[in-house]
Amino acid sequence: MATEKRFSLRPFQASDRARIRELCCETGFLGKAIDPVFEDREIFADYLTAYYTDWEPESSFVLLVNDDIRGYLLGSRHPLRQQLYNLGNNVALFLRGIFRYPRYNVASKKFVQWILRQAWREVPAAPRRTAHFHINLLADARTVAHTRALVDSYLKYLHDHGEKRVFGQMVVFDDRRGAKMFERYGFRVLNKTEITKYRDLYPEPVYLCTVVKDLDENSQLYAKAS
Repeated sequence: MATEKRFSLRPFQASDRARIRELCCETGFLGKAIDPVFEDREIFADYLTAYYTDWEPESSFVLLVNDDIRGYLLGSRHPLRQQLYNLGNNVALFLRGIFRYPRYNVASKKFVQWILRQAWREVPAAPRRTAHFHINLLADARTVAHTRALVDSYLKYLHDHGEKRVFGQMVVFDDRRGAKMFERYGFRVLNKTEITKYRDLYPEPVYLCTVVKDLDENSQLYAKAS
């Protein structure tokens, strides 16, 4: 008889930092481990998680399944603070990456070259002065119930703190189905761009979408009935 899985949510704690970084790398390549694309997990995790865990930990949540962290939502209510942080952090990451570059394998060097030449062109525009979030779950935890619980907790947190809007940037594989899914949850798709780094690694186009939700209309993860 299979053991019943139970899940719970709680705010991020400082002791979760290492696990969050691990999950970031385990899901960094279209939901799978980032290693075939980029081998430097330290730099990858620093880029994607360090601001949230180190500078605004109060805006993040973790998903526990049978008491093990299997997913997270990293959020921010202070976009200007994050932009200032990113200015210094990106320079520091660039210098570390250049120093390590000669030791990287071919795939990692190709990833770095894409970042320097193309990445900035392929990130769709996002609203300024607006709260945002990133969500990641391990494959065995990607359920509607888990996703909804995480996002609802964050949306309630934002609403309780007086935020009016929130945006996220989501990877989608089926362009039309992705837009419909976001609309079902009360988000509006602002824009999208293809992420070219995946062309040699995935058989179909991969897009990054910017989606926005008005929290005054509805502060939960579903659209109001018409």
